[in-house]
Amino acid sequence: MAKPSAFQQLEKLGEGTYATVYKGRNRQTGELVALKEIHLDSEEGTPSTAIREISLMKELKHENILSLVDVIHTENKLMLVSEFMDMDLKKYMDTRGGDRGQLDPATIKSFVYQLLRGIAYCHEKRILHRDLKPQNLLISKHGVLKLADFGLARAFGIPVNTFSAEVVTLWYRAPDVLLGSRTYNTSIDIWSIGCIMAEMFTGRPLFPGTTNEDELKRIFRLLGTPSERTWPGISHLPEYKPQTTVYPAQDLAQVLPQIDPLGIDLLKGMLQLRPEKRISAADALRHAWFYDLPQVRAQAQLLQQQQLHQQAQMARTYGGTVQGNQTGY
Repeated sequence: MAKPSAFQQLEKLGEGTYATVYKGRNRQTGELVALKEIHLDSEEGTPSTAIREISLMKELKHENILSLVDVIHTENKLMLVSEFMDMDLKKYMDTRGGDRGQLDPATIKSFVYQLLRGIAYCHEKRILHRDLKPQNLLISKHGVLKLADFGLARAFGIPVNTFSAEVVTLWYRAPDVLLGSRTYNTSIDIWSIGCIMAEMFTGRPLFPGTTNEDELKRIFRLLGTPSERTWPGISHLPEYKPQTTVYPAQDLAQVLPQIDPLGIDLLKGMLQLRPEKRISAADALRHAWFYDLPQVRAQAQLLQQQQLHQQAQMARTYGGTVQGNQTGY
């Protein structure tokens, strides 16, 4: 375990509920790192979310999951040292997206595939992320996507564990979780990925609800109001309330004309109201939408190189370097 002095603290990247993240540099190697400082309460000790995040990140070794380099423990703070990434997906859409923040189809396909690879690995290891959203997906300047922030992640076993319903940021929260189900599984991560995929195409959240009820209404307005016939057992979920308005399901292809037919087919598999009907990450990776991935990857890499070249030109024009916003650890 290294000492805090082994790393030079550079600028602040962001602040969360229990931690502050800085850009840092390894004094010995000169390598850039991210430093997540967790302040410890003398009475309460180390937060459970931090302990969970450290143990899971030590276990998860995959090219699409953020690497934990070191953990530094002092009397009043805990510092997680991880590899440095250029920005999160939210910032990427804001800075690299079109007029409304939407990304090009080649980049989206590459990102969705990498996201599914990372989450398939987690699920294979019997770990749920439980908080997938654009801010928790980090992007390198070479277009590599990595899952980050495992503070809410949990290991799951058989029989299915009973979990808290207060997980996943509202806009990416599955309907079964919104309805109070506490026996959810890997399907909650798949729902979040479907929401993120649609957002990359449109530049705006698919279900930007303000409360649990508003979120459910927005979901039902698009995918149709479920009933005991279409979702057996729904009326027994803790937060279930009979809906005053019954919405018919809309045609996703008409609502999201930016997405090609194969992409719509994959999205439908992810955005199933009934959790047991959602496609698994492993099956999603084998979907026909990804058959042209090698050509698409080459196209996405070319776009990345062009953007890097434009940044370098701007830096030369204005003097100094031009960097994207950096956050999302």
